[in-house]
Amino acid sequence: MGKMKLPMRNALQAARTRPRALRAGDTVGIVAPASHFLREHFLAGCHALERLGYRPFYLPSIFDRDLYFAGSAERRGRELEEMFERDEVKAIVCARGGYGSNYLLPLLDPEKIRRHPKIFVGYSDITSLLTWMCDAAGLVVFHGPMVARDFAEADCVNLEAWSMLQNPEAAQLSDTGKGATALVNGAAHGMLYGGCVSMLVASLGTPYEIQTDDTILFLEDVNTRPYQLDRMLMQLKYAGKFDRVRGMLFGAMTNCLPETGQPYTLQDVILRVVGELGIPIGFGFPSGHVDAGNTILPLGVRASLRVRHDDAQPVRLDFEAPVDAAPARAEAAR
Repeated sequence: MGKMKLPMRNALQAARTRPRALRAGDTVGIVAPASHFLREHFLAGCHALERLGYRPFYLPSIFDRDLYFAGSAERRGRELEEMFERDEVKAIVCARGGYGSNYLLPLLDPEKIRRHPKIFVGYSDITSLLTWMCDAAGLVVFHGPMVARDFAEADCVNLEAWSMLQNPEAAQLSDTGKGATALVNGAAHGMLYGGCVSMLVASLGTPYEIQTDDTILFLEDVNTRPYQLDRMLMQLKYAGKFDRVRGMLFGAMTNCLPETGQPYTLQDVILRVVGELGIPIGFGFPSGHVDAGNTILPLGVRASLRVRHDDAQPVRLDFEAPVDAAPARAEAAR
């Protein structure tokens, strides 16, 4: 299926469909839209989901391999659409990121996904699918832990934040951001959106270019030198992607350090590029590439961000409405 260029639209006016909350005993579909993975890590992650009270389900073809991918793009695309269409599957969690989700974008039918809204979780390379589902399919999606990496490793999942998927009426992430720090003070309201910086930059100039107007933009990455992040932030800046952003929240930025002995920090580099935008900027929110406590973030919902250097909790993120629908309902524009 071909894909037309996404229409530009105001994020505050775009109604996004909220998937229903998870329940104990629900079937969780597992997909591999990108790289292949180690079978033992995958099975360990499945066992962790079982211990949480879910029933993992996956297709036998998930173990296919084509170069560094989890099978052909056609296989990966069919698998993803089938999981959305299966009535018994109530949520979909990715096996891992790596590389390859971009191959799926022209193959997917946004109408199939729009007709079967479900919780969809992933990060890293999965950012390509998260932003596409948010923009093209109008779905609230979730930046968070994956099966063959996070669920397979002890203490890598923030279970308190994961419980948001079962109790969305009480969803708020203020407490989980205690390790975050303030870069620029302020307060903002907007649609939470974003993901892995390198994948956001890779969307520029394509039919799947990210839409950042009126958003609180979440940005995270791993193993990236400060000058490389500088380059990517400058590219987003020159592309106008920060012109109407309301606030920014950076992730933990694991292993994104300057070379030993350099007289600057990653935070210095960030402030050089975006510090004068006049928006609140927080740093260190633990979602995505983290060593422990991977926190789930709903993308496509209205949120408020407060950043204050002199506060006991410098970075506070709250949601302005529940993140689910039961039964599914469209998010009202606010």
